[in-house]
Amino acid sequence: MSLTLLANLAGGIGLFMLGMMLMTNGLKLSAGNALRNILERSTRTAFRGILSGVFITSLVQSSSAVTVATIGFVNAGLLNLTQAIMLVYGSNVGTTMTGWLVATIGFNVNIKAFSLPAIGIGMMFQLAKTNPRLAALGESLAGFGIFFLGIEIMKTTFAGVGGSIQLESLDYSGATGLLLFSGTGFLLTFFMQSSSAAMAIILTATGGGIIPINVAASMVIGSNLGTTTTAAIASLGATPNAKRVAAGHVIFNLITGLVALAILPALLFSLERLRHVLGMETGHLTLLALFHTTFNILGVLILLPLTVRMVRFLEQRFRISEEDEALPRYLDRNVVSTPTLALQAMAMELGRVGALARRMALGAISSETSASPRLKQESAALDNLVDAIGDFSSSVQRRNLPPQLDDQLPNAMRVSRYYTEIAELVKATTKSQLKGTPISHPVLSEQIANFKGSVAKLLEKADALDEEYSSDDCSERMEAINEEYQELKAVLLRAGTVGEIGVRQMVNRLEMLSDIRRIAEQAEKGARFLSNLKSLTPLSPDEEKEVRAD
Repeated sequence: MSLTLLANLAGGIGLFMLGMMLMTNGLKLSAGNALRNILERSTRTAFRGILSGVFITSLVQSSSAVTVATIGFVNAGLLNLTQAIMLVYGSNVGTTMTGWLVATIGFNVNIKAFSLPAIGIGMMFQLAKTNPRLAALGESLAGFGIFFLGIEIMKTTFAGVGGSIQLESLDYSGATGLLLFSGTGFLLTFFMQSSSAAMAIILTATGGGIIPINVAASMVIGSNLGTTTTAAIASLGATPNAKRVAAGHVIFNLITGLVALAILPALLFSLERLRHVLGMETGHLTLLALFHTTFNILGVLILLPLTVRMVRFLEQRFRISEEDEALPRYLDRNVVSTPTLALQAMAMELGRVGALARRMALGAISSETSASPRLKQESAALDNLVDAIGDFSSSVQRRNLPPQLDDQLPNAMRVSRYYTEIAELVKATTKSQLKGTPISHPVLSEQIANFKGSVAKLLEKADALDEEYSSDDCSERMEAINEEYQELKAVLLRAGTVGEIGVRQMVNRLEMLSDIRRIAEQAEKGARFLSNLKSLTPLSPDEEKEVRAD
């Protein structure tokens, strides 16, 4: 093969992968929250979950993108592990659509007749900067044209060398030959990190007469297994949920690949007969596309009855990181490029920070004489999580956020500040209680206990991630706490003035009660703004005034 042909092949592969990237990114941005809505509504049963995976992957033409999105939704609590595994099953079937596109359109249609206009129209849409969704759709359309232009170049290149490279003389019928060519397909996907690109190369090489059908089928199986490397690499250093989904992906593709290799000759023969019976277009490319889809569907049928056991097995794995409260559980770097998923992950992690801050506060309020032995450890864990959220926010900020999400990152940082303030107030409250002496005044002691009880009830209710959370209820409780605080403050001042308690005792209790009131205030604000972040709801005019006042 000459240097010119090698350069053409490299250029064709590059255009194909560039087109895939533009299509995927454009469709994700133009869809907005549609992907989220589809996943939330369409995974309630196993069958619907699989169909959703097929549909979404066929649409965005990237099983890796769907797997990453699935990981994000598991981390965000929108999907459980079983639903995620079903989406992975469907995604593996959906990614076979690339083969059908190459086999049907790529070899039977004048590609330049529509790819170049698609690129031109897409770039015209891209200029519509005032409409981000239209611009994203234009990016996807341009990517679609570049995608097929790359296929055209690869097809032409392989056709030019088809007569000089022949593999029919190689022994590929035995186990060694099957494993050799499967390994070639695996490495092709591993180095390119795209099973779709590997599939396009295999198909165009087959269409150019370079690769026999049995060799190509073995390479398709290897390529199908190679796609798991993307998820495996993405899960390195990631959250336990990400590792479980990636492991499920590997298990599915490994079992599917082994079964397909074991029955390869029989499966190809059966599909060839079926193709003739159905009157499908003749040619190896259609057979390869049908083969790719069939053995993935076969894998779903084999693993579907075993899914419950597999999920139970995966849930017992990767548990070490989860047991360390100071480590982030939802901040997965794989979702940074998808704004809505990244913000949802931040909301879930902030929910953990809030739960930790409220637990610290409840411990401080309920203790009169000593600090909680875990206070220092919990404070360090909270600081570590807040730092991790800040770093994650910076990574998200470097991406192009849609205009409607611009105010959500500052909102997340605001929630983080509220919970950090709670931790500081807990330390001050603990110090005040250690310094103070018990109040012998029975009525005053009862009023202080009642006030602490009111704050404790608010803290229990101020969980924005709880389905029963009500911002109105928490707001009403906070108003009642403010009134109770003012009354208690007046009683304390009066008791100190008339000598019922000592002046130092009065000052100490006033400082402590002020800190406890502020703990309640920060918890109520944190929950309210976190609720907005969770639902991606813009701030109301009153909340914007409140932010400016802060």
